Amino acid sequence: MLSLHSSTPPSTPTWKILIYDAPCRAIISPLLSVSQLRSRGVTLHLLLSSPREPIPDVPAVYFCEPTRANLNIISQDLANGLYAKSYLNFSTRLPRHLMEEFAKLVVKSGSEALNRVASIHDLYLDFVCLERNLFTLNKKGGYVRYNGSGASEETITKEMEEVAYGLFSVVASMNTIPIIRCPRGGAPEMVARKLNRMIAENPTMSRVRTTSRPLLIILDRNADLVTPIQHTSTYQALIDDVLKHNANRVEFSQEQEKPKKPITKKYDLDPDTDPFYSMHKFNPFPEAIESQVAELQNVSEREAEIRSKTTGNANDTHAPAFDSQATELSKTISSLPALLEHKKQLELHTSILQAVMNEVAKRDIPVFYEVESALATGVYNSDPAGAKKATMELLADTTKGSIWDKIRLLSTYTLTIDASLSDVEELGNALKQSLIAQQEGGPTANLKDSDKKLFESGLRAVSYLKKLRSINTMDFSLQDSASNADASNAAPANSKVHESTMLSSFMARAQTQATGLLAKATEKVGTMLGKVHKHYITKVVENLCEYRGEDEAYLYLDPKIKGEVDVTQIKREMMVRGYVKEVVAFMIGAGCYAEYQNLVDLIGSGRRVSYGCTELCNAEGFLHMLGELG
Repeated sequence: MLSLHSSTPPSTPTWKILIYDAPCRAIISPLLSVSQLRSRGVTLHLLLSSPREPIPDVPAVYFCEPTRANLNIISQDLANGLYAKSYLNFSTRLPRHLMEEFAKLVVKSGSEALNRVASIHDLYLDFVCLERNLFTLNKKGGYVRYNGSGASEETITKEMEEVAYGLFSVVASMNTIPIIRCPRGGAPEMVARKLNRMIAENPTMSRVRTTSRPLLIILDRNADLVTPIQHTSTYQALIDDVLKHNANRVEFSQEQEKPKKPITKKYDLDPDTDPFYSMHKFNPFPEAIESQVAELQNVSEREAEIRSKTTGNANDTHAPAFDSQATELSKTISSLPALLEHKKQLELHTSILQAVMNEVAKRDIPVFYEVESALATGVYNSDPAGAKKATMELLADTTKGSIWDKIRLLSTYTLTIDASLSDVEELGNALKQSLIAQQEGGPTANLKDSDKKLFESGLRAVSYLKKLRSINTMDFSLQDSASNADASNAAPANSKVHESTMLSSFMARAQTQATGLLAKATEKVGTMLGKVHKHYITKVVENLCEYRGEDEAYLYLDPKIKGEVDVTQIKREMMVRGYVKEVVAFMIGAGCYAEYQNLVDLIGSGRRVSYGCTELCNAEGFLHMLGELG
């Protein structure tokens, strides 16, 4: 696109202007920085909807969605002669009726306007690629629109078509034809059948020839509501959970010494090219801290060694000038810029780790993580009273957690424990009383308006989850046979809470000790290093890759074959199916980093695993959606 669709891009880039709409800006921003755009000849990048001055001697590259509003703006630009030539690129298919409307508008403006159109392309890039194996369709609020009680059949169909078009863009970009699997009925089957038809009927896709075909598994968020709500323990997922994090940009406040006031820090993270982040983003937070401290120390020692060599040789006037020594010294010096760049990246992670640690300490997140993990993995299956007690103690404790931390705990309890409505209401009242007690007026005060809104939104989310739980037979817990065995041998709940209380006390003290905080943290956040349990999506993907479990029950569609494939017949006739080398797991609804990490970490060995969703959001964002539905 930026090379103006030339088959052989020129050695010197053509200077140009890039014009995009908001959705396409979201597609570009995680992939190309301002400096990278400039290296590709982009001197200016502007929003399509913003006022723009004419630059008649420079070509313009448009990248936007094919909507009527966007096409009207482009036709006006052509009529006004804003740019020398216009290269039009649409993120997905330009419908025929809109193309005809656009053509009429341009022709009506005169031959000059028509001659300014250099090319028109459907790029099929209607998704945001955040890293090599992670993408989102960026359909904000879609989960609420198609799950709302007032959603019409037309609304649901439209939403599912948009998801199917987004997935078609992903498949087209991969230049392959997948095998499509999904549970029967509901949103996954609607999307799967629409996508299967799009691939089968597209003339370009019919020419694709690949020996290896990925498995595309489409699932519904409503099948697992626990995962996006729970607290997490890994580095990347915690960044997204406790800091402001969007499109790989992280933002947080940091206290400075002089003048003593907070300053806002903003960093762009690249999960694919940042060596430390790429290696440790899936690690438990304590391990990430330990690795960063050790790596930074090692880099600092190497830097000191290089500098001492150069200083020593410069001062030693009697040293013999051997060629080998000179060559070695030259290599050492030439490695210094890369080493300093690596050190700079590690120091960036020092700031981020510090910011995450401050939030973890302030909110006692490991305590919530531990209790929620126990609830979700079946530790309290035979002890519902113990589950209620552990949850009640945390909800009532005014020194631990924020409102959303406690709403998340209550939501996890609601989904994983077969509790009565009265138990949930009792826990909700305990939460309300703890919030009131935290305020200056004490237990007799009323809830502040801001807290009241959050609390009511949270309770609406819990109410919605309780209703779903009553009508849905799906097991929302993460337990499996291994975790059940763990539960039978688990320590009593009281001892777990006692350990977590000790941990929280340490972290409250550690927050005031800026020096050595990160190094000391690994000694006490060990409870975040517990056994990793397979989430719902991970278990389904593993079973389908190994041709067991859901294999016979799930729909099997192959765009190269008319109709659906009968898996039962394949097994009955003992037909050989090859090893699955590549799998793309897609969640219709809100996705999260914890789910992505769990999937890639446990399935990724020997397979390439990618994860996608209609919208990527943290727990607070997802609970806001549930609150709207409630």
